[in-house]
Amino acid sequence: MKPDAIAAYLQPLVDNHTVAGAVTLVATKDRIVYVKPIGYLDLALKTPMPADAMFWIASTSKPMTVTAFMMLVDEGKINLNDPVEKYLPEFKGQMVRVANPASPAGAQGPTDSKASPQLVPADHPILVREILSHTSGLPFRSGVQPGALDLLPLKDAVRSFAAEPLIFQPGTSYSYSNEGINTAARIIEVVSGMPYEQFMQERLFWPLGMKDTTFWPTPEQIGRLAKSYRLDASTKDLAEQPVDQLTYPLDDRQHRYPMPAGGLFSTAADVSIFCRMILSDGVLNGRRYISHTSLHEMTSEENGGLGNSSYGFGWSISPNGFGHGGAYKNAMEIDVTKGRILIFMVQQAGPWGTADGDGIVSNLQRLSDDVIASQASGITSGRN
Repeated sequence: MKPDAIAAYLQPLVDNHTVAGAVTLVATKDRIVYVKPIGYLDLALKTPMPADAMFWIASTSKPMTVTAFMMLVDEGKINLNDPVEKYLPEFKGQMVRVANPASPAGAQGPTDSKASPQLVPADHPILVREILSHTSGLPFRSGVQPGALDLLPLKDAVRSFAAEPLIFQPGTSYSYSNEGINTAARIIEVVSGMPYEQFMQERLFWPLGMKDTTFWPTPEQIGRLAKSYRLDASTKDLAEQPVDQLTYPLDDRQHRYPMPAGGLFSTAADVSIFCRMILSDGVLNGRRYISHTSLHEMTSEENGGLGNSSYGFGWSISPNGFGHGGAYKNAMEIDVTKGRILIFMVQQAGPWGTADGDGIVSNLQRLSDDVIASQASGITSGRN
């Protein structure tokens, strides 16, 4: 049996508390070729990390939400070039906050750099394609939202976005925005006539067989939920902390609401099912979920390179493919040139426990390429 290079790389990082625990999965479009947990689900109790551990996947939710959105584009129910206000009238009359507005024509004297920000009309209504590519001018989050991300119904959250000014003229810059993806999800509700979370379940998660992907983990799933950790500045070691962007208890459907831009919980295996469908040109097990055209738009640069970034619709674009990360450092990477999927599931807030953590994803990409190259030897699995 060949040595497990991924486990050999990650185990020292568990031993020195760079990370408490993780699950790594490598797949092709056809199958999982490697899945193995490392470290601990609960560091204090020394509970081993299971392969089917649950994680809050944070912004890794975005490509899933946008995939569902593009289904409605395929059905002709949404046009990417439409203004958002066509679907959500509350966005009519958007204003833009300008720090140093241009002086009126013919005015004399220097511009006052300390002048209060002023509002000017948007040059054009924000477009559907702009909310998907983070070029709409919507900020990261609304100033009136509560501290946690899951305390407002989607309809109310999006109304708060529309009531506040944009941070730049639409289409002129790039600013990563939870608001944009949440607004897209509200359009899903308006166009489909069903709650966003129901659309996700009925059109994406259930058909794909993503049984562990949810906004509200059950008590059984909470029992498999990896504890989250942050580096304690005083002890220089990992300390457990609740996810500060969520409301507890996590299975409370009365007070917690779906957050499309970053609210999902899932497992490595479930995320890999979604990625296999994407890598297979929108098809899995004979069923097409999105068209080739929609997938191409999602995974091509759509933000014009603004902000020295490359972003499609719901995906960060790389030279060899595309991917997305989450706030607690999980990663989902698809290399189309090698036909390789890498899923790294971890629950780490703030910096890594040591500086060694900064190279984890890039090193796992290299090691997972080696796994793909030798996949003929069969599936390597960490399941018990």
